[in-house]
Amino acid sequence: MALNDYLASVRSPQGIALKRMLNFNSPPLKKAAAEPVWKVLIYDRFGQDIISPLLSVKELRDMGITLHLLLHSDRDPIPDVPAVYFLMPTEENIDRICQDLRNQLYESYYMNFISAISRSKLEDIASAALAANAVSQVTKVFDQYLNFISLEDDMFILCHQNKELISYHAINRADIQDTDMEAIMDTVVDSLFCFFVTLGAVPIIRCPRGNAAEMVAVKLDKKLRENLRDARNSLFTGDSMTGGQFSFQRPLFVLADRNMDMATPLHHTWTYQALIHDVLDFHLNRVVLEEGGGAEASPAGARPKKKARKTYDLTAADSFWQKHKGSPFPEVAESVQEELDAYRAQEDEVKRLKSIMGLEGEDEAAISMLSDNTAKLTSAVSSLPELLEKKRLIDLHTNVATAVLDHIKSRKLDVYFEYEEKLMSKSALDKSLLDIISDPDAGTPEDKMRLFLIFYITAQQAPSESDLEQYKKALVDAGCDLSSLNYIKQWKAFTKMATAPANYGNSGVKPMGLFSRVMNTGSQFVMEGVKNLVLKQHNLPVTRILDNLMEMKSHPETDDYRYFDPKMLRGSESSIPRNKNPFQEAIVFVVGGGNYIEYQNLVDYSKSKPGRKVLYGCSELFNASQFMKQLAQLGQK
Repeated sequence: MALNDYLASVRSPQGIALKRMLNFNSPPLKKAAAEPVWKVLIYDRFGQDIISPLLSVKELRDMGITLHLLLHSDRDPIPDVPAVYFLMPTEENIDRICQDLRNQLYESYYMNFISAISRSKLEDIASAALAANAVSQVTKVFDQYLNFISLEDDMFILCHQNKELISYHAINRADIQDTDMEAIMDTVVDSLFCFFVTLGAVPIIRCPRGNAAEMVAVKLDKKLRENLRDARNSLFTGDSMTGGQFSFQRPLFVLADRNMDMATPLHHTWTYQALIHDVLDFHLNRVVLEEGGGAEASPAGARPKKKARKTYDLTAADSFWQKHKGSPFPEVAESVQEELDAYRAQEDEVKRLKSIMGLEGEDEAAISMLSDNTAKLTSAVSSLPELLEKKRLIDLHTNVATAVLDHIKSRKLDVYFEYEEKLMSKSALDKSLLDIISDPDAGTPEDKMRLFLIFYITAQQAPSESDLEQYKKALVDAGCDLSSLNYIKQWKAFTKMATAPANYGNSGVKPMGLFSRVMNTGSQFVMEGVKNLVLKQHNLPVTRILDNLMEMKSHPETDDYRYFDPKMLRGSESSIPRNKNPFQEAIVFVVGGGNYIEYQNLVDYSKSKPGRKVLYGCSELFNASQFMKQLAQLGQK
């Protein structure tokens, strides 16, 4: 297979780059025997967000990082230790670095900028170092080009701090100035440029016409082109290419605009990872749960207990998570239960061995049992750390899944999910939309609003004025805020001129009868009344667009997509692809924000195409309620 693994994962090139940086920008030592050099790591919030999904505190310690501190915190001098800085080249960060140099905080300074630093800012550091007589201590200054965050092996976002600067709301404001728009696009392009430098690949870019995605494509093409032309300083040649692990085929980079599909980000979902993101507090791979200090626990008149918050990291090392994050929720509940049963059986075995080991009496049988069991016990003891880790993961998923299940049951999310799937796939509906909206037990006002917006977005004909008034009244009675509808109305009127409504494929869900296995009484999860829905594979709009472009299919939806090849000398304005072969590797990037539903849909798509690799990126990752807030803000104008 000529396919290399450079695209197999964004995480690994970014992880390799970070490890290099923490090792003073030389490749990490292979020999475990070599003691690492102890050092401190100083980062800003941007650096923290990039490192935290990739390296755990333990991994940092293994690389010799004894302390990791935020740049703008009060730091004591540690004069005999080298410091590795990892931060954005902003004015205030540069000022603080100059202050550190003046105060002679560390033995030596390794400056690493997340994004390229300008000449003038470099001169500021140089003059501060001169003034502080610390020139010899500033050992290295590097541009790392790591200005993006890898959340999964095949998923990245641009930033987590200040994400409102490049949010859907920011791009689609009615009163946006051209200069603001330029600034937003430059921010997005800077991160995407970093992404391709880290991958070591110059993509072929495709984008739709006439929206923010096109602006990003034009700017990115220009930036890549300029870098390639400057042969001496090009970031895409020779050594910098992490060992030139280049495949002969370049990746396809598809830029999509959030406006092409507004229903998916509002959709109630049914797979584990997307559900966690929808109903719990989940960002940068960390989920925060409020532990219920229930009201009944506190005696009358006592102050209610403060809720304890627990955080859990859902990482690549967690095999259960890797296997089930894309599974429908009922399956996850069953699997957690199975893992729990298997664990209990193992634990009982260890307990049984312990009791046998305490055998009294010297009779023959006991002695022969002992020699037998010593071997067993030895193996049981050696598997203890493994058992404990397993127990930790089972507890984690039991807690997280229970929290998700509470939401599903209290808000009837299974009903919403099933109904929205029917709306999106234009299948026959079994009950009227008004019934769900006016059912006080079904969901929060926000759930009802999401459902109605999906109905409104996917409807071939907009409902008549009188119908709309009736819906609006029901929504207001249910406590909904209608400002998001005002925006969606404008959006729909505008898009109608541009394109036909997005087609969601014939998705469909089939209810599988009630949960068989989870229904038995010994289960942790009381699933009564929750439908056991199973997903049929279908492609969402973003996946369908990718499929057309990757497989070189002719399709009215994507035929007029623009084509950019930064490696062609003359930037010819052609939309005619030069190569006719299907692509093996592709990156889809949604300008204006993305979600785990689309990510999961792309993962399922690439599983169905052996040998194809697909990465998903978005300018920010929002769940439905965060997206609704942005729509409401836009609708209040």
